[in-house]
Amino acid sequence: MRPRARHGVHSLRGKLTLANVGLLAVGIVVAAAVSVMGMRHYLIGQIDTELTKMRGSLGSSGLTLQQVDSLRVLDFVRDRVASQRDQQPTPDSIFTAVDDRGKPLALFDIQPTEAQRSLAAAVTDPRALAADPAPHDVTVHGAAYRVTATRLADGPYVLLATSTEALHNGIAKALKLDLAVGTLLLALLCCLTMFSVRRRLRPLEDMVETSSAIAEGDLTRRVPSSHHPTQEVEQLRLALNSMLHQVESAYRTRERSAAQLRRFVADASHELRTPLAAIRGYLQLYDKGMLSEAGERKRAWDRMNAEADRMGRLVDELLTLARLDQRPELRLKNVDVSRLVREAAEDLRVQQPDRPVTVAADGVLLVRADESGLRQVLGNLLANVRTHTPADVPVRLAAERADGLVRLCVADEGPGLAEDDAARVFDRFFRAGGGAGSGLGLAIVQGVVHAHGGEVAVRTAPGEGLAVTVTLPERTPVRS
Repeated sequence: MRPRARHGVHSLRGKLTLANVGLLAVGIVVAAAVSVMGMRHYLIGQIDTELTKMRGSLGSSGLTLQQVDSLRVLDFVRDRVASQRDQQPTPDSIFTAVDDRGKPLALFDIQPTEAQRSLAAAVTDPRALAADPAPHDVTVHGAAYRVTATRLADGPYVLLATSTEALHNGIAKALKLDLAVGTLLLALLCCLTMFSVRRRLRPLEDMVETSSAIAEGDLTRRVPSSHHPTQEVEQLRLALNSMLHQVESAYRTRERSAAQLRRFVADASHELRTPLAAIRGYLQLYDKGMLSEAGERKRAWDRMNAEADRMGRLVDELLTLARLDQRPELRLKNVDVSRLVREAAEDLRVQQPDRPVTVAADGVLLVRADESGLRQVLGNLLANVRTHTPADVPVRLAAERADGLVRLCVADEGPGLAEDDAARVFDRFFRAGGGAGSGLGLAIVQGVVHAHGGEVAVRTAPGEGLAVTVTLPERTPVRS
């Protein structure tokens, strides 16, 4: 079944434009309606006021129709009525007299005009009109009028009407003007909104371009900052760039970890291949009967045991590194670092009596740590000194507390390392100059220190010896 085609505006730019134009259209309609209603109410009120004032003057005078005619008190009305014969059928104002039944009467010896007869016909009940204080709307020859009535002293009614055609025409013109101006404003707002929204949404388009570039493999791309960013878009840009930085870091870390794993497997295979090859060679010699003398068999036996011990130590170190990679639980307790330093120095003096050893670790220096791990750190550092420096080179061990941290330092005055070698000294299976050892000692030191939430640093230069500084927090952070 094919999906239905979706119609309508789906872009954010189009929706914002339609929303702004729609709101302005509603505002223009409401404003026009309110202004037109207010104008009509005001103008109708003025017409009603004039009609009511004229009706009140006639009603309170107590004049009869004959008195009005004989006294000529309304000359201006007579002139107006007389002139109605030559006017159009819908004059601006109509003045006529009617009887109780609404029949028009002659006024000032002038017969009712067509407009007067039409007004009289439009007013079906002059008595009710005179009793109502407010004027009414009537239609005379298709034209709108406001009409009111008053009764004279001798019984007839006088109808007073004023045209509202000019008012309605003015309102129609005002509506047309509002419509034209409103349409122009809507078109202008539509253009301005499209331009503004396009400029404001440019960072979102940059985000789309950046995401597409990253999907194609360019992990270094970032969303650039716009010249006039909005707060929400700028926050989104910063959050996206932060996420992209983390994605790039994770990707680089994964690649680096994969490369390290491949190198680690290759190095481990190479390191294990050497003792295995030696043991296999001696076994083949023994199997072929080539070790006929007792001295040769003893020498072969000792060599096989030495290679087996070397392979066992290498496997133990690999297992230690594997456990450190799995973030093991540490057996934390209060450990006197000064005591561990002094004991390690004593062990070194026993192993190499000719080596000058200096210790700067007086008193008690407690730290919350795994004692076996710290012993292994000191042991590996001193083993590194024994392996890579002559037996008469001085060694200095120190422990101190500073700024809430505990620092251990093992420094020798040996040949030191070049800058390139110092940068790789903590890499697994790295041996400077192809020296002795498995190349895992300092890697284990770094792993144990990091497990305690600390840092390890090396200071060295050719001919200036090697100093390894371990910095530990007083309390090891608990792993979540």
